[in-house]
Amino acid sequence: MSTITLSLALALALAAPAALAQPERGQNMDTSLLQRQDLAYRFSQLDLDSADGQRHYRLWIGKPDRPAPAAGYPVLWMLDGNAAMGALASAQLDKLAAGQAPLLVAVGYQTEQRIERVGRTYDYTPQVPGLTEQRDPLTGQPSGGVDAFFDLLTQRMRPMVAAVAPIDLQRQTLWGHSYGGLAVLHALFTRPGEFSHYAAASPSLWWHDGAIVNEAQGLQQRLAGSRPSLLLMRGSEEPSNPRAPVKGDVQRPARELATQLAKVPGLSVRFDRFEGLGHGPMLAASLRQVLEGMSTPAQPR
Repeated sequence: MSTITLSLALALALAAPAALAQPERGQNMDTSLLQRQDLAYRFSQLDLDSADGQRHYRLWIGKPDRPAPAAGYPVLWMLDGNAAMGALASAQLDKLAAGQAPLLVAVGYQTEQRIERVGRTYDYTPQVPGLTEQRDPLTGQPSGGVDAFFDLLTQRMRPMVAAVAPIDLQRQTLWGHSYGGLAVLHALFTRPGEFSHYAAASPSLWWHDGAIVNEAQGLQQRLAGSRPSLLLMRGSEEPSNPRAPVKGDVQRPARELATQLAKVPGLSVRFDRFEGLGHGPMLAASLRQVLEGMSTPAQPR
C-alpha cells in the first residue's frame, strides 16, 4: 500500500495550540448509569494492574439480562472505559439487549476522572522505531506501550471476562476514540485476527508524522485467513492535526486511508462522516453508531 499521498495529506500546518486535541482536565466520570437497577444490562467490575505495576485498570462488564447464545456472548470492548460508561444511555441498552445483546466491556482506569491522560497516552500509542526514550508529542508523557496493553487485554482481561460470562471469540468488536482510535488501527494492522470488528473513531493519524499509516504495510499477509471489518469514523469539524485549524478538506487523511485499506483482500472497510461534529462530541456519537449497529439481530453464521 502506497503511503506517499497520505504522507502529503498528513503534513499539516502547526499553527493552532496543541490543547485542541487534549482531553479536558478535572472532568469526573459520569457514574449515574451504574447506580440504576432498572437497566436491561447488569454491570459488575474487575480490577487489575499492568505487567509493570504502573497502570491500574478497571473493567466495567455489562451483561445483558438474557441467556447467552450457545457460542457465548459477542463482546464489545470499549477503550477509554471511564468516558465510555458515561456515554451509554438506558434506551440504547434496551435496544441493544433486544438485538445482538453483546457483552459490554469498558476498559478504563481506577480513577474518578473521565479521561486518565497519563495511562492512555502510554497504552494507546505505538512504539516508534529508532527512539530510545519515547515521549508523546502533545502531553510529553511516556508513550509507546500499546503492544503491552493489547497483550494484557488478550492474555489477562479476556480470560477474566470469560470467567464472568461465556464469550464468543469469533465475534469480538474493538472500539476506541482519538488515541483510542489510533490503538484500534494498530491492533488491526498488527494483530488482525484478535478481533472480528474494529471501530476507529477520530484516530490520531497525525501522531508522530503519520507513523500508524506505515504499519498497514503487509496487512494482507498478516490477515492469514481472517476476514475482519473496519469502521473508520470522523467528524466534519475535526482538525486533521491538533495544531492545525479546521480548514480545507480535513477528512482527507482518514478518507484516503479508508480507500487504500478497502483494496486489501479479506478486509471490509466503511468510512462514516459525522456532519457538524468536532473531536470531543465524536466520542459519544461514534460509540452510539457502533451500538446502533449491534442493536439489530445477528445475521446467521
